[in-house]
Amino acid sequence: MMIVEVIAVNTIQENKKFITITELKEMGYSYYKIGQLEKDGILHRINRSTYENLSYQGDENDFFSAEAFVPNGVICLMSAARYYNLTNFLPNAVDVAIDRKKKVSTLPDWPEIKIFYFDSTRMDIGVTEVDEDGNKFHVFDIEKTVVDIIYYRNKVGIEETAEVLKNYLKRSDRQLNRLYDYAKRLRCEKVIRTYLEVLVS
Repeated sequence: MMIVEVIAVNTIQENKKFITITELKEMGYSYYKIGQLEKDGILHRINRSTYENLSYQGDENDFFSAEAFVPNGVICLMSAARYYNLTNFLPNAVDVAIDRKKKVSTLPDWPEIKIFYFDSTRMDIGVTEVDEDGNKFHVFDIEKTVVDIIYYRNKVGIEETAEVLKNYLKRSDRQLNRLYDYAKRLRCEKVIRTYLEVLVS
């Protein structure tokens, strides 16, 4: 007598924008069933590890797409500054940092994603995970964002850099000790002290 093993299959949540193959398998889906979901127009494969849930009913957020299309990527620079309300500047692309040793296989037509290749030291500092109803993305914390913007001030723009730092200094939750610690570890402490002296004086 043949015993058939029955695996419980969980319904794909309508509030989850992207889902990985690993997550689908943990939910009980076989590769065959995943293929059927793709054939039925429920899932759309965007890269080797991730599918887009075409029945998604939640709010759209470009950061969810950035997380899906750039595995191990972190929202950075002016996109992170916008997230923390440090600037009125509206980026025309999502700024995403990735380790310079990594590669991105596919990028979407929309939203536009701008890749910045950071060395491992810069990538490992100040990363935070944000979870919005099961949809996750990674972003550098506010102090790391300020340090990176000052470091890349010539790419970001001098006026934009000054605006970000001014708005950061107005915040009651600023942590200058952390800012200086990051700056020291990333070898731009002198530049940041110069900026602060000009703005505070």
